[in-house]
Amino acid sequence: MINIEKLLQQAHSLFSSKDYDKALFVYSQVLSTAPTSKEYQIYCLLCDIASENDEKAQSMFDYFIVSKDEDLDAAVAYVEDVVNALDGDNEKMMGLLKDISNTSVESLNAIEYKDFMELVQSRGSFKEAYQDIMFSTKVAITTKDDLIDFINKLIENNFNKTAYTYLDGFNEFFSYDEELSALYKKLERKNIDNK
Repeated sequence: MINIEKLLQQAHSLFSSKDYDKALFVYSQVLSTAPTSKEYQIYCLLCDIASENDEKAQSMFDYFIVSKDEDLDAAVAYVEDVVNALDGDNEKMMGLLKDISNTSVESLNAIEYKDFMELVQSRGSFKEAYQDIMFSTKVAITTKDDLIDFINKLIENNFNKTAYTYLDGFNEFFSYDEELSALYKKLERKNIDNK
């Protein structure tokens, strides 16, 4: 008799320690006991995603583990939406970004972009406002226009490393996006000019 709970614990532990091949092997054993289980299918899917983007897979895994007990169907649907969005559905991705940002604003030290821009107004300069929050607070971006605007302002104010971090973080959602490509070029030109 296979002890499913024990196998799941073992697989979760392997996944958390980023040993995705072994985790997938154990999850596959669990899935073989209930091939139609959406939950077990999601675990296998997350191992697959981890081979390309382990940070994204880990955060989706954390979300799924917490949410599945509350509402398994909703948790499964959410992960499937994220996966579809990763496959290039920009509109869906922006909706998910909004959901994630709203959650981030509530659970992390994060400030919405419009609130941050109000801080910029009151401080009189983007640079000063960003320096005030950069070590304690994240800026939650919910639209592509805000993302482009924010990265442009980061570049103009010489926060080049941060600009790269935001670009790299969003690049997989908007791969081959002309506006983001233009921002990469702008950053490269700036780095060349600064040398």
